[in-house]
Order: sequence, then structure tokens, then C-alpha cells
Amino acid sequence: MKIRIAATLAVLAVVGAVVGAKVFKSNNPAIADSGVIAGNPCAGKNPCAGKANNPCAGKNPCAGKANNPCAGKNPCAGKANNPCAGKNPCAGKANNPCAGKNPCAGKANNPCAGKNPCAAANPKVRIRQGAKHEQVYNQFGRGIALKGQDVVAYFTQNRAVPGNSQFTHQWQGVTWQFASAANRDKFAQNPQQYAPQYGGYCAKAAAEGNLAKTDPDAFKVVDGKLYLNYDKSVQAQWNQNVPGNIVAANKNWDKILTNRELYE
Repeated sequence: MKIRIAATLAVLAVVGAVVGAKVFKSNNPAIADSGVIAGNPCAGKNPCAGKANNPCAGKNPCAGKANNPCAGKNPCAGKANNPCAGKNPCAGKANNPCAGKNPCAGKANNPCAGKNPCAAANPKVRIRQGAKHEQVYNQFGRGIALKGQDVVAYFTQNRAVPGNSQFTHQWQGVTWQFASAANRDKFAQNPQQYAPQYGGYCAKAAAEGNLAKTDPDAFKVVDGKLYLNYDKSVQAQWNQNVPGNIVAANKNWDKILTNRELYE
């Protein structure tokens, strides 16, 4: 099963029923090598931004006489033209499709009115600089491992606990933060025991040969090892075949740091 970003489903419902857009496949839902951009109808600019794409852009097409066959005097008003004698068949709203307000005038009727519903739908893509991505995931390359989470707490408290900048340890080129001096010291004595697998990158994405960020709350300790995933919906996919996903990710890990894209 390919990873999907659950958060985009609501947006997809607005712009089209594109259920199940792949999120990571070389990609993610996005670039040819990844899966995010290629399958995501929200990637790029707002398709409603230009008049050419917005049928509701501009003036009411019924506003002018040229477009409104019912505008102006009744051409059939004279008895000489008797087939039309009588009242103007266009006089009532029921018979005049152009009568009344522009059906595109209100937001409720205009799917292109308001802000771009796709503006925040895409994960950010970080392009690799140099031969490899960082060995340990640190958001946007800021040098803080795993968004500052205390990795020891996953083992001692079975939950995500933010670290504190007062308690830090340098390892594998990044700064690890901890909630207490005791947790910092435990990590310093044996980093491999507490550090997450695959450098803290998404375990499910790694199993598919991709690199993606992780959510601190999407975690699981399996056989004494910490695994993190993109979010809880992706973790649910990963949980469907934990042994198989671990085997696949272990096989891919030595290669995926050279991937061009990292999905954050």
C-alpha cells in the first residue's frame, strides 16, 4: 500500500474526487520521482486563478442585450407580426434564463470565489544539497534532531515529550534535546539504544524507497527499537505489515539518503 496524506482528503473533495493520491512514490504525491506532486491536483497554482479557468470570472454573461434574447422591447409586439401577438413570452423570470442576479455572484455558487483551497495541501519538498541528505532528520536542515523531541522518553514514558534546549547532546552532526539531564545522560551513554531507526525519517516512506519527515506522535517501539512515521494515518498503513515494512526499509536505508527529494 502506498502512503497517502490523509490531511489532503478534504481538499480533494472540493476540487475533485481524487481519493488515494500517492504521497511518496518516487515519489510522494508530487514529482516524477516521488509521488506527491504528480498525483496531487492541488500542486502548483490555483486552477481558478485565471479568468480562462474561472467560468464565473468577469461580468454576468446575461447582463448585456446582445447576450440576452429577452432584453429590450418585445420584437413580436405588433399585430402585423401576429405569430407573436400578445404579451412578451420573455417577460417573466420563469421564461427568462437571464433574469435576476448573476448565478456566479455569490461564493456559494462560485467554486472559484475566495482563497485557493489548494494553497496548503502540498508537503514541502527539500532538494538534496551535496552527496546525501543528513543522516538524522532535522526539520528544514536546522540542526535540531527530530524537532527537538526527547527520544529517551519514548522508551521510559511511552509518549512524545518535547526536549529542552538546556539539556542537549551532540551526535551524528545534530543537536538532540531532552526533557531532563537524566535522559540526556542516558542517551549520551548509548545513543544507538534510543535513536530512532532510519535517522528518524518516516519508516513507511523508507520501506518504499523514499525520504519523508515524521510526526513525533506517530511512533512505535518494536523489539526495543523506535520507529517514526509521517503521521498517524501513514503509521496505520505501516502497522498493517510491520515485519515486512521493516525488512524493506532496512534494505533501502543505505540508498535513500541519496534521493533527490525529501518531503516535509
